[in-house]
Amino acid sequence: MPENGQILGIEGTAWNLSAAIFGDDLVSLFSKPYSPPHGGIHPREAAQHHASVMKEVISAAIEGQDLSKISGVAFSQGPGLGPCLRTVGTAARSLALALDVPLIGVNHCVAHVEIGRWQCGCDDPIVLYASGANTQVLGFLKSRYRIFGETLDIGIGNAIDKFARSRDLPHPGGPLVEKLALEGEPVELPYTVKGMDLAFSGLMSAAKDCNAPLEDICAGFQETAFAMCVEVTERALAHAGKDEVLLVGGVGANSRLQEMLRCMCEERGAEFFVPERKFIGDNGAMIALTGKIMLEAGQTVTIPESAVNPGYRSDDVVVKWRNDTGDLPYAKANLLENGQARGAEAVVTESGGDVVKRRLSKKYRNPSLDARLIAERTRAEARLISQARRYGVPTPLIRDVTADSIVMERIDGPMLKLDLTRDHVHDAGRIVGRLHTAGIIHGDLTTSNFIVRDGRCVLIDFGLSYISSEIESRGVDLHVFFQTLESTAPDHSDLRKAFCEGYAETFEESKDVFERVEEIRLRGRYLH
Repeated sequence: MPENGQILGIEGTAWNLSAAIFGDDLVSLFSKPYSPPHGGIHPREAAQHHASVMKEVISAAIEGQDLSKISGVAFSQGPGLGPCLRTVGTAARSLALALDVPLIGVNHCVAHVEIGRWQCGCDDPIVLYASGANTQVLGFLKSRYRIFGETLDIGIGNAIDKFARSRDLPHPGGPLVEKLALEGEPVELPYTVKGMDLAFSGLMSAAKDCNAPLEDICAGFQETAFAMCVEVTERALAHAGKDEVLLVGGVGANSRLQEMLRCMCEERGAEFFVPERKFIGDNGAMIALTGKIMLEAGQTVTIPESAVNPGYRSDDVVVKWRNDTGDLPYAKANLLENGQARGAEAVVTESGGDVVKRRLSKKYRNPSLDARLIAERTRAEARLISQARRYGVPTPLIRDVTADSIVMERIDGPMLKLDLTRDHVHDAGRIVGRLHTAGIIHGDLTTSNFIVRDGRCVLIDFGLSYISSEIESRGVDLHVFFQTLESTAPDHSDLRKAFCEGYAETFEESKDVFERVEEIRLRGRYLH
């Protein structure tokens, strides 16, 4: 890029049309959002809005600027609403041709991360991306932003908006729900976390049907949904062994969500970062900045290559502009100075030849919700470990159970994530097949929850386990495991094949489960 070169960036994936110029710093930023007269965002109406104000937005961004300094035009290529993306893509191509400069297609999700890293000064964070259509936990590994976990149905912002509309609250619903929540006492609502993934549709439906005062429902909705997000973020932080958390996306403007993440990070000794409000939601600055660093790395697109991609995943992008590889510091992961092992949920302490697994109270969670989860998960874990053993699943032997703790056999050996061989992953597949034959869903099927002892895997941590014979639940179990492989192992395709081979050997309905895994994967993409 020429000296003093600047990038014009255009964002318009959904409700907000925004343009910015970025050089050594942010030069200009102008936005004109679409506000539906009633209900939610209609894709074609939003695209018509973008088309009608495009000239105004671009003109405001470039007013008073020397256009000869513009070295490239960047645009949000996806994910997003198809009609909106196409409107922005057409404008960006026209501008690039008119200015005779390169065109840069930017992934909207990656742009959120990069503007956050730039504005906050963080280096290699675990990212919670919480917006209308997206809820994901991301981490950088092997030149890509990997998805550690994501929503299996709708994004958290859309869930809040749909609930708000059911109570005749204006769009967007988030700010008013946040305000009402401050005046209420949280009601109990469904809490759905599946390993590193989560789901909001059950919570949303229950909130719609709840007859409690609106303020109490709003408080319960926020406390439940945000605790789910923070739990999954903490699990990724513990799994990866990183020490920074970055919050991005429009829902990230919520002060309660920020408070909960900050509290979690303080408990884990991690740093918490959140951008200024003008950078946290959808904005042209994030597209311009990401376009700038992509252009410097030589990542441009030709006009024929510039078709928009409504399902553009963050892990589809090869990140050439970062020098670090993003290797996960597994040697440090889950170890405390006193020799205890700490995960996201519990501390495991040696006690003679046994270990004591004690669930930790989470200060970020509402006390009633916290106590409920600890008690339910401790009782269920002990019961399901015993049941799994009866079906030939290698697990620790249980010695004793209390309200928040389980005393069990000590299993010596490395976590599977530290010893990812094809044979070990094949063995893990056989074990999960037996588990599903027993009608048990593990609920947190990651490579952190297998220990390799004498060359064979032992399954641990049944804290999120439950009974189910549904293909959907089994599919989610495998989806979580495959996501963990994909986000941490360079040779994840071969390891996935090995797991599937082992699973098919011990579970008769494996073909149906594999088909459902693919459906779940596609369903987890960016839903609008």
